[in-house]
Amino acid sequence: MKKVLILTIVLAIITSCNKEKKETEKVTNETKTEYTELQTKAKSIFGELPKIAENKDNPVTDDKVTLGKSLYFDKILSKNQTQSCNTCHNLDTYGVDNFSTSPGDKKGTFGTRNSPTTLNAALHISQFWDGREPDVEAQAGGPVLNPVEMGMPDEKTVVDRLSKVEKYQQMFAKAFSEDKDPITYNNMKKAIGAFERKLITPSKFDNYLAGDDMALNDIEKEGLQLFIDKGCIACHSGNAIGGNIYQKFGVFGDYWEHTKSKNIDEGKFEVTKNEGDKYVFKSPSLRNVTKTYPYFHDGSVKELDEAVKIMAKTQLNIDLSDQELKAIIAYLNSLTGEVPANLKL
Repeated sequence: MKKVLILTIVLAIITSCNKEKKETEKVTNETKTEYTELQTKAKSIFGELPKIAENKDNPVTDDKVTLGKSLYFDKILSKNQTQSCNTCHNLDTYGVDNFSTSPGDKKGTFGTRNSPTTLNAALHISQFWDGREPDVEAQAGGPVLNPVEMGMPDEKTVVDRLSKVEKYQQMFAKAFSEDKDPITYNNMKKAIGAFERKLITPSKFDNYLAGDDMALNDIEKEGLQLFIDKGCIACHSGNAIGGNIYQKFGVFGDYWEHTKSKNIDEGKFEVTKNEGDKYVFKSPSLRNVTKTYPYFHDGSVKELDEAVKIMAKTQLNIDLSDQELKAIIAYLNSLTGEVPANLKL
């Protein structure tokens, strides 16, 4: 009889606990209801961030990444050995140098456009502000031969310099073991590209997209909703939150009137010479945007709130209220991730 009584009590406790658990889950689900639709909508707009930006033409291997990392940080690729990829795309400062335009290899020289971040860049449809290269592999070879940026005279000079370094003799042979002559300019580009394909920076926004409704607070969710409703997603969608479309800068009025740019840049037109490409640029990724100032192709605006107001006016013809601006900035802050420690020096 005593055993029956104990068993009855235990069963009653279990039943009570299960009831409380279900009631708690019900309350939690009811609390989430307000944002479930937003989560679902955001997932359809931004998708899922991959761990690596794969490329079938340049499979990412550990040996390539190790070589690419070494090359990325090595000033040997510049004529006077003053510049590395990391000089303008510093991984300690979110893949940028925070200058309007970057100093070149020769003292006193500067580039003509703001250096965009290398973080998540492999997810973009193309590279450079004018989209003149298709991927990070092709992009990696450009600055090395640019007379202002890194100043090397030709590909042969680069290969000859690398070939004299024992470390690179071994690393290229390992990374490109099937090649008879592994140290080539193209393989240099492939190695740096493979390294950059791992520069992916997930943030708490990705946790939110993955189903964790509590990953974003109320004002960040408000900002996300505004970001969608106001039309920012027309240029900043996909898993990189941008980088997947070309757009005229200054749909409503000339951009330089708003940014106070000193030099008028004709954008993609300088490459294609098509009249329709005047003032057209690749939309930048907004991941880590709070860290990658100054903004725009010429780095003419230093403050993010000012950049957001300019974009709202020039691209959407709207004036944001102080609260709307505050919420959108809060959302943009949720896009800040971290570079994997093993990819830094």
